[in-house]
Amino acid sequence: MVKFSKQFEGQLIPEWKEAFVDYWQLKKDIKRIQLLNNTNKKPNNHQMSSVVKSPFSSLRKFFPFQQRDHDPIQVHRKLVSSTSKGDMYETQLLDQFADTDATKEFFACLDQNLNKVNKFYRTKEKEFLDRGESLKKQMDILIELKSAFMEKKGKGNSSHYSKEEESVSSTFSINEEDSVRSREQTEDLEKIEENFTESNENEEDKSMDLKWEDGKLRTLSGHFLSGQGKNVRINIPLTTPSQTFSEISYLVMEDLFNKSSRKCNPEGGVLRVNKTRLHHAEKMIKGGFIELYKGLGYLNDYRNLNLLAFIKILKKFDKVTEKQILPIYLKVVESSYFNNSDKVVKFMDEVEELFVKNFAKGDHRKAMKYLRPIHHKKESHAITFFIGLFTGCFWALFGAYVLMAHLTGLYKRHQNSLYMETVYPVLSVFSLMFLHFFLYGCNIIAWRKTRINYRFIFEIVPTKELKYSDVFLICTMSMTAVVGVLLFHLTLLTKGYSYAQVQFLLGLLFLAFLLLLVCPFNIIYRSSRYHFLCVIRNIIWSPLYKVLMLDFFMADQLCSQVPMLRSLEFMACYYITGSYKTQDYGYCMRVKQYRDLFYAVSFLPYYWRAMQCARRWFDEGDTNHLINLGKYVSAMLAAGAKVAYEKDRSVGWLCVVVIMSSVATLYQLYWDFVRDWGLLQRNSKNPWLRNELMLRRKAIYYLSMVLNITLRLAWLQTVLHSSFENVDYRVTSLFLAALEVIRRGLWNFYR
Repeated sequence: MVKFSKQFEGQLIPEWKEAFVDYWQLKKDIKRIQLLNNTNKKPNNHQMSSVVKSPFSSLRKFFPFQQRDHDPIQVHRKLVSSTSKGDMYETQLLDQFADTDATKEFFACLDQNLNKVNKFYRTKEKEFLDRGESLKKQMDILIELKSAFMEKKGKGNSSHYSKEEESVSSTFSINEEDSVRSREQTEDLEKIEENFTESNENEEDKSMDLKWEDGKLRTLSGHFLSGQGKNVRINIPLTTPSQTFSEISYLVMEDLFNKSSRKCNPEGGVLRVNKTRLHHAEKMIKGGFIELYKGLGYLNDYRNLNLLAFIKILKKFDKVTEKQILPIYLKVVESSYFNNSDKVVKFMDEVEELFVKNFAKGDHRKAMKYLRPIHHKKESHAITFFIGLFTGCFWALFGAYVLMAHLTGLYKRHQNSLYMETVYPVLSVFSLMFLHFFLYGCNIIAWRKTRINYRFIFEIVPTKELKYSDVFLICTMSMTAVVGVLLFHLTLLTKGYSYAQVQFLLGLLFLAFLLLLVCPFNIIYRSSRYHFLCVIRNIIWSPLYKVLMLDFFMADQLCSQVPMLRSLEFMACYYITGSYKTQDYGYCMRVKQYRDLFYAVSFLPYYWRAMQCARRWFDEGDTNHLINLGKYVSAMLAAGAKVAYEKDRSVGWLCVVVIMSSVATLYQLYWDFVRDWGLLQRNSKNPWLRNELMLRRKAIYYLSMVLNITLRLAWLQTVLHSSFENVDYRVTSLFLAALEVIRRGLWNFYR
């Protein structure tokens, strides 16, 4: 039978963890009371009391009313203030307990938890109800606009009329709240394209004119709709520069076009809204209702779990103290606001009715598929089978490749430099890339085991999410193809084919992966591929994009993939310039433009991340982002020193490289432990860790810190170009780069 503490921990909402009953602290208080009771009991006193009280024990069975003429406790209900609607509960002990101080601490903690739960529930309830009322107003306005649109459309089919006659009194402005989540609820919402601001000439005859008022323009990330004296927000996220620029261009052109009319007409100009825009707004409101219903469900679960926690902890207290506290305190809990209020349940029913009526055409079953989607489907046995199949194929092909490479002596020093210069970068790129992807799959497993809601943190749509099985399948399948091509390429070389005859195979492999990444057809995780490309675009244009959690998380991953990016740049130059035909692999390093680009790649990830920090500081005004920016500036300086050392391998530049890299590493270690992981807190109840730990074993945290330092120093060795005897330095560099990727995988879990 599963203990309630584990059941409670498994069902609580991670984002609201601090607002739940502190069941574990209350259990500690009860254990303390039990320990004090056991130490206070003496054998002789127990025997004497049993002899003295034994004649009356039988009488008490027949006269239970004589045992107590009053309750052992009394719970007082106090009003916080005259203006506040909240209540505070305080327990008074009426009976003498064996350990009065410990019991007082227990009830003080119990009262504190009850007051905390009531306050949080009341706050969240009001928040959800207010949001629901706003959505209902939005729905009413949208219905009015749709009916007006259909009416004007009908008139347009029967007769011609002027633009002034078909205008509907409405205004638009913009809001930047709830940027992404409202459109990420169902599979239907994912099909909405980001063309809200683009004009549709094919639907020009169907569009209606809406009047623009000057005082409503605020920001540039969503629209504010008002009609017939009502103001409501229809949150239509615009978090990309392309959308923002198109919106700005549209509004500026509209402003210029209607500038003269505004001077003459105080009501403002005319803003066109077509059927596509109304449909998009309807989708956003639909997503808002889905999000609202989900939040109401969470709040209802919050109430039920806390009520059950109070019952369980009071039962434990009664068992230890042999007092009848449960029926007394439970009456107080049941009459408290969080358990007595039925607004959430009623409002959930109301949301269901609205959703069935407006979005499901009266089909309740269809509506519940949106409101209560089932995301956790059974894992396909086919995926598991193919993971095992491709894993076996990969290791077989990789073993054959390593054996053949060893027999030909390719990886030894001063052997075939042409192969190492032209073929080995291909292996480096794909190895580092899919090692990182494999570690991401391991991160998903670890996050799910520790109940870290990474979907909520990264704002990932459940229907777009890559499961760990999907990640492992992609890794094994891709690396099997890569190693298979490399083995075939090496086999042809050993049979006497020239490099000019077989080098195109690696170019085709690289081109195949690139085309698959941008493939527009709905095959091989298209939604995930496009989402990845959008994140990469956000990173490249960092100063222009609002920085989301997933954006800077991915940019941090790129900071650990500098060797991979440099190999990728060399591959692109090698095949685009046609050097693979002449086997002139040094061409890309001789031409100044390509050489400078090769060195610039070392700076780009840190530059992108620094620009994200600057943008976040500009948006939020938090100086910590400037301090974080300094970390990436130090990394850029270290990379610059490394580039200079590669050009001039003198002792002076070597000292500069060591100093700059050491400073950057210390800076990064501090930020890893203190800022990103939240460790090394002096006043923490867990020595040099933090108060809240996701893992039960503290030794894992200490071991992770030591491992992170070790791997950071291994990254420092890549700056010094350390190599082992009889092994090509490129093999050593790949090994050390892989250690940095492993360190990043470890960092991801604690981040």
